[in-house]
Amino acid sequence: MTDAPADAAKQIAAGYETEKPSIDLGRVSVGGVVDNDAVVKVPLAMFNRHGLIAGATGTGKTITLQLLAENLSAAGVPVVVADMKGDLSGLTLPAKADGPAAERFKELGVDFAPTASPVEYLSLGGIGAGVPVRTAVSDFGPQLLSKILGSNETQEQSLALLFHYADERKLPLVDLEDMRAMLMFLDSDEGKADLKGIGGVSTQTIGVLLRQITALGDAGGDEYFGEPQFDVADLMRIAPDGRGVISSIELPAVQDKPALFSTALMGMIAELFETLPEAGDLDKPKLVFFFDESHLLFNDASKAFLESVAQTVRLIRSKGVGIFFVTQNPTDIPGEVLGQLGARVQHALRAFTPDDAKALKQTVSTYPKSELYDLSEVLTSLGIGEAVVTVLSSKGVPTPVAHTRLLSPRSHMGLADNVQATTAQSKLYPKYATRVDPQSAKELLEARIAASAAAPGVTPAPAPIPEGAPPAAGTTPEPAPAKPAKAPRAKKDSNAVTDFLKSSQGKQIQNQLIRGAFGILKTKMK
Repeated sequence: MTDAPADAAKQIAAGYETEKPSIDLGRVSVGGVVDNDAVVKVPLAMFNRHGLIAGATGTGKTITLQLLAENLSAAGVPVVVADMKGDLSGLTLPAKADGPAAERFKELGVDFAPTASPVEYLSLGGIGAGVPVRTAVSDFGPQLLSKILGSNETQEQSLALLFHYADERKLPLVDLEDMRAMLMFLDSDEGKADLKGIGGVSTQTIGVLLRQITALGDAGGDEYFGEPQFDVADLMRIAPDGRGVISSIELPAVQDKPALFSTALMGMIAELFETLPEAGDLDKPKLVFFFDESHLLFNDASKAFLESVAQTVRLIRSKGVGIFFVTQNPTDIPGEVLGQLGARVQHALRAFTPDDAKALKQTVSTYPKSELYDLSEVLTSLGIGEAVVTVLSSKGVPTPVAHTRLLSPRSHMGLADNVQATTAQSKLYPKYATRVDPQSAKELLEARIAASAAAPGVTPAPAPIPEGAPPAAGTTPEPAPAKPAKAPRAKKDSNAVTDFLKSSQGKQIQNQLIRGAFGILKTKMK
């Protein structure tokens, strides 16, 4: 090793030095020479400042994700990973003692101990292996639903009005059947008055939304939307040995449904944002979420949706949650989001086409200037398991750009054959395995139509939720009085529910429910 590369490597590594807990990424390389004393590491406290893992297909993004996930787990931080192809299932198995990982550790002068991580396998709606993850339509919100549906701006705004209508009428939208029932009711003779009262929603829009909802049901929505609803608190568990549990969302079975799984992942992040309290600056994050194939989230997204994503990413770090976007090119991420990502792990980029060359130039412009590297050259010549890295130091300032030879995961890099068995033994499986069908909007609207048929000419109020029935998704049930007061007789041509909502008791119930990011339903904090 010549003195010049060694001095340069140590100069770079000095920017990564910290006495605080950190995760070792690898060693600095300058001029093709790796200095095993020049360590590149990320302070644990900076993982809630978000990050990016990018690079062309086959350059090692998934291995880097696995490396970070298992090290965060070892530090006691729960992790969520999106496992696109099942490659991350190997986290539950130790790496081979004499395999490629052992060779990389030896090359970088680091002791190697094969280690398995505590993993919980999840699946969207039970499509594929893993504990089923479901959510109620009401809680999902209009913006996220419109993203899955591929709705235009007008349809998205109409969905927001329809969700507001369901909230006011206490119509729990649990699954897509409830959504279909509400739309069909509003398009019927019995619901015309209600549709007119909503304002701004046309019968043509109702028809379009009905077709979109039906298509979504066929594309996996019928499985994903429903109850029991997954509690995001179950993503933040600590194993008995003190390590953070890695929740691996297995997506191979829904790879052909990108709008569904990408928006569902964002829905989890949005719910975390709405439910977690402010945490301030922590020594380590409460949770780190790795969002693979994240470019799919932003494809054809409305301006309002992108604004909600940017706001959520900006504010969720104060709640102790870090988000890492994983994609092929940094230009896949909108500028307002990209500017908030404090850590960058950039694997090799290709420059085969004019568009590739343009993307390369844009990527180089997002990195701190380096006197030691020609980033345009380095980024197109990186080998597998190498990356250009810059992170935030423990002082919150960007570290020098480092061409880094990355460490390998200590767990198995590849598919595991124990996913089904691990799922069957999960403590979460009995909680979420069996789908339930509570009384919700579909049944309530059917009762209203039946009452209308029984009393022609009278517009009945929506059927009340009977005692003992599950409450609307996302609501806090009101205790029933010992002797309910006799309801006043409704005036002719009046709506009893509207009158009730205008009353002091009705307003009190409404004030308990507000919609937050993406219009998801949340209980108001007192």
